[in-house]
Amino acid sequence: MIKWSRFVLFLIVLAALAGLVITTTVPVSKNIVLGLDLQGGFEILYKVEPLEAGQKVTTDLLKATASMVEKRVNVGGVQEPEVTIENPDRVRVKLAGVTDQEKMRSLIGKPAVLTFRDEQGNIVLQGSDLAPGGAKVGFDDLKRPKILLKFANASKFADVTKNNLGKTVAIYLDDQMLTNPRINSVITGGNAEITGSYTLQEANELAGILNAGALPSKLVELSANSVGASLGQMALQKTIYAGYIGGAVIFLFMLLVYRMPGMIANITLIGFTYFCLLVLDWMHATLTLPGIAGFILSVGMAVDANIITYERIQEEIKSGKTILSAFRAGQRRSFITIIDSHVTTIIAALVLLYVGTSSIQGFATILIMTLIVSLITNVFGSRFLLWLLIKANMFRKPAWYGVKESEIHEL
Repeated sequence: MIKWSRFVLFLIVLAALAGLVITTTVPVSKNIVLGLDLQGGFEILYKVEPLEAGQKVTTDLLKATASMVEKRVNVGGVQEPEVTIENPDRVRVKLAGVTDQEKMRSLIGKPAVLTFRDEQGNIVLQGSDLAPGGAKVGFDDLKRPKILLKFANASKFADVTKNNLGKTVAIYLDDQMLTNPRINSVITGGNAEITGSYTLQEANELAGILNAGALPSKLVELSANSVGASLGQMALQKTIYAGYIGGAVIFLFMLLVYRMPGMIANITLIGFTYFCLLVLDWMHATLTLPGIAGFILSVGMAVDANIITYERIQEEIKSGKTILSAFRAGQRRSFITIIDSHVTTIIAALVLLYVGTSSIQGFATILIMTLIVSLITNVFGSRFLLWLLIKANMFRKPAWYGVKESEIHEL
């Protein structure tokens, strides 16, 4: 007897998944940030060296340096910069979608020592004398941009303005002068302003550099790698094209070999891909070619999980069991094998995440995420959908499961 309630529930679940996929896949996929190998850009590997002789490169120094570099990069208007630490003394900077590479290289190379110097070249103030976030952009009466400064020690700044009244105090980043304002009056409140012929972009960039302060270390460029925008776009298009072909082959194989369970596997693979995109968007993760490789590997494991289950079910059907009994025995016998394979792969990926470099860590992160999603969709999800159809008593013939009558040992 057909149980229509089970079949209706199956259709409701299928319709809900289809509705989500159709209506939200495009906007979700557009939110995913692509790495420089997919949209173009460049990366630089720096060696971190201490400012003072005898000082060691510690974890705290690396973190402080990476944080300051990221602030400098943000000043250049780069969205989603990736600044990572590579022990024992490396910082890798990845900038996707950057067109003016020389400007960004110059900006990254600037963050060293921020100083205020008098006309004799003496250092009268350090970047650390600015209050946190003490530089911002304002406008004069004619709506022209100007830089507003706030110093942490008002009396110290007052002494500097008193000693240099009518003179200039230049602001340097390393040995490069950023601006050279003139002291027109003694400033006692700790608040000052720099006027000049600044564009709004120039004023924002200068304020950002001043707020970023000075790097606590020196940066030595070790290597640089550039990927053109057209090359990155071509890589993305070829990857998507290969994914379509591979997906079509997998779908066709699962349908031909496993029939109705193969259809369930194809449905859950679509759900698997969709939920992986959702998680990527939620994580604000950057998708790179190594990350796509991790995703493809997890797709293979997801298909393998279904194949292991369906092969067990076929074996049970061939032994003469009913469809429901074969399903229960097959999913029980395959469960431990599937869990073991996923857990051991996750452990290996965790090791890569801990000891690997930037690209390897990206591969490992995507692999771990997709394996967890695979367990939910292609193990528990596919078994739930298959259970609904079997309990509906609509597919009771062995042929629906890829088993011929002649292959059944006991009828």
